[in-house]
Amino acid sequence: MIQIKEISTKKELEEFVKFPFKLYKGNPYWVPPIINQEVAGFDKETNPVFEHADARFFLAIKGKEIVGRVAAIINNIEVKHQNVSRMRFGWIDFIDDLEVSKALIDKVEEIGRKAGLDFIEGPLGFSNLDKVGVLTEGFEIMSTMVTWYNYPYYAQHFKKLGLVPGQKFIETNFKLEDVDIAKYQKYASLIKRRYKLKAINFKSSREVLPYVEEMFHLFNTSYAKLSSFVPVSDKQIAYLKKKFISFVNPEYIKFIVDEKGKLVTFSITMPSFARALQKANGKLFPTGFLHLLYAKKYAKASVFFLIGIAPEYQKKGVTAIVFDEFFKTYSSKGVTKMIITPELEENKDIQLIWKNFKPQVHKRRCTMRMDITKK
Repeated sequence: MIQIKEISTKKELEEFVKFPFKLYKGNPYWVPPIINQEVAGFDKETNPVFEHADARFFLAIKGKEIVGRVAAIINNIEVKHQNVSRMRFGWIDFIDDLEVSKALIDKVEEIGRKAGLDFIEGPLGFSNLDKVGVLTEGFEIMSTMVTWYNYPYYAQHFKKLGLVPGQKFIETNFKLEDVDIAKYQKYASLIKRRYKLKAINFKSSREVLPYVEEMFHLFNTSYAKLSSFVPVSDKQIAYLKKKFISFVNPEYIKFIVDEKGKLVTFSITMPSFARALQKANGKLFPTGFLHLLYAKKYAKASVFFLIGIAPEYQKKGVTAIVFDEFFKTYSSKGVTKMIITPELEENKDIQLIWKNFKPQVHKRRCTMRMDITKK
């Protein structure tokens, strides 16, 4: 018999976070989080996402052993203001036992039913900046720090339980040696002159901080048309600034401004921390931070995290300036490969950005959804 236990204490949340460490022990493709950071992200007193999101956390227990976990999430902005009657679920992991996965999904559906919602969907986080989707292709390729990894049986369980694919995502990569860098240099120069734009590069996190609020506001503007988009609030921006900006190598952040200094395009990439996180195994101390610092300076792969383009500059070639600046940085650091994080299949505009880079689709993932049965 499977017991579903709701948890809330810090000790219980640590058990919640640590369960995948047991489930994926020895798996060469799973990338662990930093335990303390993951637990802190679930703190409803400090993470401002909980101002508009409700979350409950559950462990599945068989006998005395933890065999699964799930977070049941309601994003009140999408439910109350966007009329998306969705019960989210995320951070879901389970052993290969249909009784366990069923108990977890049943609990999510039960909460959604009591809240009067129409369907469940996941894996999803609290907002658009969280990890997303169950992996359906690419199980033998290392994950990244910003994506969930899962065994092939996850999607099979979801289908057996009556869930069907919802949003579909692709992940791609390309080698810098396949890019005609000279072409982008020439095009970038042309676009700069045409629109009187200039690039801003950074050497320290302190230089980035004054631009963070403007960057996230541009992010909200540039992604507003996507059906699943939930804006980032001012308090979330302050929280994310404190949590992430110091973690990112500032040389991997590129801003483009107009002649008045207004931000028109930004892009954030990161050195690949995957192997460093595997070596850290969930802990910064005593040596985990050293692995991360090394990767921050010397990783040979870069992970594309985020891009935002002001609507009036979309489809005008300004990304050529961004990539020209990235290529300069990557060349100086010996970076040879870029990994693109999940992109919605429906977002054709962003896929056009990569069309000349010979990208290879190496992973696919999707959310899974199911109508809530009314009782």
